[in-house]
Amino acid sequence: MIYFDNAATSWPKPAAVIDAMSFFMAEVGANPGRSAHRMSIEAGRIVYETREVLARLFNVANPLRIVFGANATEALNLALHGLLRPGDHVITSSMEHNSVMRPLRALEEAGIVEIHVVPCSSEGFLDPADVESALRPETKMIVLNHASNVVGTVLPVAEVGEIARRHDTLLLVDAAQTAGAYPLDMEAMNIDLLASTGHKALFGPQGTGGLCIGERVEAHEIEPVKRGGTGSRSEREEQPAFLPDRCESGTPNTVGLAGLRAGVEFVLQQGVEAIRAHEVDLTRRLLAGLMEIHGVMVYGSHDAELQTATVSFGVEGLEPSEVGLKLDEGYGVLSRVGLHCAPAAHRTVGTFPVGTVRFGLSYFNTAEEVDAAVSAVREIAVGR
Repeated sequence: MIYFDNAATSWPKPAAVIDAMSFFMAEVGANPGRSAHRMSIEAGRIVYETREVLARLFNVANPLRIVFGANATEALNLALHGLLRPGDHVITSSMEHNSVMRPLRALEEAGIVEIHVVPCSSEGFLDPADVESALRPETKMIVLNHASNVVGTVLPVAEVGEIARRHDTLLLVDAAQTAGAYPLDMEAMNIDLLASTGHKALFGPQGTGGLCIGERVEAHEIEPVKRGGTGSRSEREEQPAFLPDRCESGTPNTVGLAGLRAGVEFVLQQGVEAIRAHEVDLTRRLLAGLMEIHGVMVYGSHDAELQTATVSFGVEGLEPSEVGLKLDEGYGVLSRVGLHCAPAAHRTVGTFPVGTVRFGLSYFNTAEEVDAAVSAVREIAVGR
């Protein structure tokens, strides 16, 4: 079996992730921040250490400004619903995932915000100058994915970050596809809000993720998406005004955060640069192989240096679903087919409404697996 669905969820996980989760369930198991006994204190330590390792990875000065949630989708909803107010103007791109577009469209339909979608090229590239020209006095936020989940194209978030700072506008970055696999520095890139998920290139379990909140955002400005018990200020019936408690109500997924901590530690041990270099090599090999096959259309940049290890393609005369089924049943190659929850991106690259076959590679994949997958696609294309 060749697992090429890492853009959805990474697999396999490092052994340390499984060990950390097993240890928590067997030896800790208590609720963090709610009790004063040793097991609760140990659970709290695990949660805080997870904040610390993420702060190291993303260069967040204060780990307590990292708010945990179930995934990047929840983090994006917190940032958008929590900070946008009536009359605000928001800029985004035509390459966004529905985790950005659906909350924005809901706010637009409710008459709360106006949205400007900056068109990208058919390869998925965004011109920062187009973002700057779309700015208005009432622009509150720019929202961009760091890399497309459809074709992997990396957007110029650092350049847009400079523009946002000059115009006193917040920059929210959806790093679901890049956290752990591509260098990220909130300070250097002028990112105010960074949404990430644990189950992809951070090698953590599903149900983990969070929002890193930069210093330009005051805690009291954020309206929580839920309110309830936090283990702090229990004498008050109002939600705490400080982070992370303001945005973290209810018992957290502590066993998941134990696994996420181990996953991030694995990334830090390997080094993001080494992970990136390996994925670039694999992507270059995959692109070269697919682009040599007659009847195969490869979408995106066609340049491994300008994208993540996510490659979308189609086979002439076959639906993506047909290709995916043949790859799975005939060759043991596991991919994702369809629209990948990103219709705007597919419209941009010209693959709507059919979608594509998507190969999502990771640090654990090999050149031999790439060659086997290319060979499988070649046989499918020839036999169509």
